[in-house]
Amino acid sequence: MLISQMVYRHNNCLNTKRPYAKSCRLCIDNCPHQAISPFHEIEPKLCTECGLCMAICPSDGFVDNYTGEFHYYLESAEEEIVLNCPQAAPLGYEIPCLGILDRDLWLYLLLEGKERKVTFFTGKCGECPDKKACAHSVKIFNKIHEEWPEHPPVSIKVVTEANEELAETYEKTALLVKKITKSKDEEKKTWREKGWKKLEKALPGLTSDEAYDIPLSRQLLLKSMDRKHQEKLPIPALLINKDCTSCGVCASICPQKALTKREKGEELTLIFEPYKCVPNCDRCVNVCSPKAMSFETKNLPHRHFTGKILLHKGSPKHCVRCDKLVFDNSEPPLCIACASSSSDSLFSS
Repeated sequence: MLISQMVYRHNNCLNTKRPYAKSCRLCIDNCPHQAISPFHEIEPKLCTECGLCMAICPSDGFVDNYTGEFHYYLESAEEEIVLNCPQAAPLGYEIPCLGILDRDLWLYLLLEGKERKVTFFTGKCGECPDKKACAHSVKIFNKIHEEWPEHPPVSIKVVTEANEELAETYEKTALLVKKITKSKDEEKKTWREKGWKKLEKALPGLTSDEAYDIPLSRQLLLKSMDRKHQEKLPIPALLINKDCTSCGVCASICPQKALTKREKGEELTLIFEPYKCVPNCDRCVNVCSPKAMSFETKNLPHRHFTGKILLHKGSPKHCVRCDKLVFDNSEPPLCIACASSSSDSLFSS
């Protein structure tokens, strides 16, 4: 029986957190192997575990079953982080593909590169069935490189077979990977925990009900930024221009609660928390009728990334006829119903 190590966490999915008229389909539409059904079920015979669904999902709707172990290695490697894909020589911690690296993981690795060397060993990506996933990851890296050209370097080497010199050089890394794998197995000490782990290996979907607000790669990045609190990273920040009508719909449909609204009398205030806002969501921008919202990359330190930003303060507009809330900048202010009836009257005359 084939079992995919990719697990769909239903309660993490944006569609579950906050239902929306236009459901998110990023994982389904971007799977290189069309292995994900409209119901987010994975066909193991088609899935290669390239990780693209993980990297493109805004909220950990899909997670590799070994993500916890992978992050544990990233935090434990003291001098050098060494990663290799299945097509490369086994010289470091094996990941399914570069395709699992989302923006936050790339930022984490680049930030850690200030203190630790970061090395990737890959096979010949052009000949790999997962080259689309790899290309997506490289595109993310190139975007970050444009925004942060002075970032610490990372080393990416094509090595399909390890010679004696390389094996000796990375022997310490191999021992660490082996030790981590063993220690993680031993963490499950009680018979009940051991039994659950065996069952989970056989039926990975059992973890599908696990939920958390902040994606795991974002949590990892936050830890690194906290240790290096003076460092500034390129973070997409939400901006609002003068066309905002103060309707508050953006906050109402935000699945991550990154936008919150406070209403006092006739005044509405929008508060933005950047660390809760996840890439590839864009619901607030898409729902904004007057197109008053946009994202712009800003260099933020940990304090601002995890803080609360006053984004907007203003008074909502109301229809001059029925006093309902108005969502655009029409003059005079008219709700959809009144604007339609006015158009009909004009047409009939």
